[in-house]
Amino acid sequence: MSGSPANIANSRTLLTAAVKQAAYDCGFDAVGIAMVEPLTSEVQRFHEWIDRGYHGTMSWMERGADKRADVAVIVPEARSVVVVGHTYDTAERHPPEATGKLSRYAWGDDYHDVLAVPLANLAAKMKELDPSMEHRRYIDTGPVLEKQWAVRAGLGWQGKHSNILRRDIGSFFFLGVVISTMDLDPDEPMADHCGTCTACIDACPTKAIVEPYVVDARRCISYWTIETKPDVEFPEDIRSNLDGWLYGCDVCQDVCPWNRFRKETTVEAFRPRYGQTFMKAEDVVTLQPSEFSLRFRHSPIKRAKHAGMVRNARALLSPQQQHLPCNTPTSPSLDLDQQDLLQPSTPAELGSPLSSSKEANPEDSLP
Repeated sequence: MSGSPANIANSRTLLTAAVKQAAYDCGFDAVGIAMVEPLTSEVQRFHEWIDRGYHGTMSWMERGADKRADVAVIVPEARSVVVVGHTYDTAERHPPEATGKLSRYAWGDDYHDVLAVPLANLAAKMKELDPSMEHRRYIDTGPVLEKQWAVRAGLGWQGKHSNILRRDIGSFFFLGVVISTMDLDPDEPMADHCGTCTACIDACPTKAIVEPYVVDARRCISYWTIETKPDVEFPEDIRSNLDGWLYGCDVCQDVCPWNRFRKETTVEAFRPRYGQTFMKAEDVVTLQPSEFSLRFRHSPIKRAKHAGMVRNARALLSPQQQHLPCNTPTSPSLDLDQQDLLQPSTPAELGSPLSSSKEANPEDSLP
């Protein structure tokens, strides 16, 4: 980019506007831009969190420190980080007092797969605007602090539950990041609008939000039902406070006042498969591995593995149900078009249409 300072600034402003419009054209609901510079204070807080052991057994978080601190290690001469948000909220809700609840983000297809296409399209449009651009893009799959870049880029603020919030769409949205050599105008960070509210802290079933903005994964239902190995049994203080959750947990987001403004997605792939927002625990424990593979193909839930989901389901069973057989190999295989397991669990859900793929490897990135 050459010319007078005024012309350069004007060209950069036009280029920035074009990139943002491209993000919206690709279907994203929010976009912000940050200047590339080391995340010094953010990385320090991240390492303090690690040092406290709050990451539990997620040892992969201990790797890639240099890339988390400075994305220029990933993309030399990087100038800008473009952060996008894509909503995944749908009209469906968990029935009152449901047991076997699935986290909203996992109702449909794996977001790594679904969002790979629009993020690739955005990068392609950016390349058209600047053919010399070099970039890397991520959807919750690499050593990049997406939430911190979202804050830097003014996409939203980090709530006391640690999720990114926006006043217009709440927190039910995924993040994508494009690290680019394009020279773009950065956005101002967004003000924190949590105020004195402590709804998420008060509502957490296992008290995992140990202080505002700090989550101890070792107390978190999502951590136990998704990230722990299948052969690890839940501690009693977790098992007795699962609050009906089979996979993940949305409590801190469900109670957040800003999610009154949540935006429903237009992407069918994020809608609940078979209209299900929960699954009966007694059905899950008898689910055959082959049935699990078919039911959760291209679903985030396969991250927990068959044995992990069975473990989760058993933790929800009453003492009277503990005698149920566990995926007995001699059980007849069910017709996946007719079996009760794959049908909506309540009449109210009948007729619902179908909706950070491979398991996310934190050290991988999209090309």
